[in-house]
Amino acid sequence: MSDTAILAQDQNDKLAREVVTPEGVVVRVRLAAASARLSALILDLLILFAALIALALLTLFAGGHLGRAAGVLALFGLRTFYFSGFELAWNGRTPGKRMTGLRVINRRGGTLTPAAVIARNLMREVELFLPLSIIISGGAGIATDPWTFAALLVWVCVLAFLPVFNRDRLRAGDMVAGTWVIIEPKPALLPELVSETAAAAAYRFTTQQLAVYGVKELQVLEEVLRSPMTSREALERDVAQRIARKIGYADPAAVAADAAKFLGAFYAAQRRRLEAELAFGRRRRDKNDT
Repeated sequence: MSDTAILAQDQNDKLAREVVTPEGVVVRVRLAAASARLSALILDLLILFAALIALALLTLFAGGHLGRAAGVLALFGLRTFYFSGFELAWNGRTPGKRMTGLRVINRRGGTLTPAAVIARNLMREVELFLPLSIIISGGAGIATDPWTFAALLVWVCVLAFLPVFNRDRLRAGDMVAGTWVIIEPKPALLPELVSETAAAAAYRFTTQQLAVYGVKELQVLEEVLRSPMTSREALERDVAQRIARKIGYADPAAVAADAAKFLGAFYAAQRRRLEAELAFGRRRRDKNDT
């Protein structure tokens, strides 16, 4: 499929979006459908409930007051920090999201911050867990009061189905935190780009220069190298200068004069380095992955 055909397909896709990275590069992503998000949530809830039951049984049979107190604290921590903990540790993914190929990102193009992760998951308490816990517990006779029960049920349904009724498939937590849930791009580093850039072997990069970026940035560069020819030249000059400044290359202005060869050489060298790292079991996801 040609670049023009891919671009036209993205424009016709109602879930396709563009994100501008801190380097000023436009990356196309695809939002997760409501059904995929629901599948991920159900998987996470099943995992969470199974872990809570196992931990509750261990707490029940724990010896002494100290053991049971520790078990209760562990239950509280697991219940409270399951979603935010995994999303912080796994760069926007929970076990359910990993199994369904989804990821949370900052929709403004920056790094997914701890504040955003915590905010979107605190909203889940208001959206889902608080009303459901009230309904299930039947506290203060709520379950027997039909009007109050109906109000809680409406509360849950409105917030649960909110992603279906807005263009960006945002739930309340995403609106507060400024996040999107996207289909995670496949880590494909196209081999033909390396052969196409063999003429750029005159450029040499140090290990320290190549260590600045990771797989995500290499995929972004690949998007640039495969962008339509009509818009590529100015984009390549801009990206080449940004990369040269970021990695401390000799002369960013001179690089811009031969931007295509510079970017091709950097892509080839960066790919070789990342593949070598992967052979030793190390995979740097992006520039923030230390």
